[in-house]
Amino acid sequence: MPINKKELTKEMLEKAMQCKTADELIALAKAGGYEITKDEAEAYLAELADVELDDKQLKKVAGGGCYPDCPKDYCFEN
Repeated sequence: MPINKKELTKEMLEKAMQCKTADELIALAKAGGYEITKDEAEAYLAELADVELDDKQLKKVAGGGCYPDCPKDYCFEN
């Protein structure tokens, strides 16, 4: 079954981003009930490699948090 990008969850993307090779991504997809070709896996890996996080996203991924009086220009939750 082809992967519908709208159905991808945060957890699925995090696992996919940990894959280093197309074969790893193919195995991950298969374990999740999806079938992808080597060409599709390589294209997904190329797309994932090109992802850049902005400051707000980076702080969220790094486990950053805010405190009640956090300045709005610093806080990613505002």
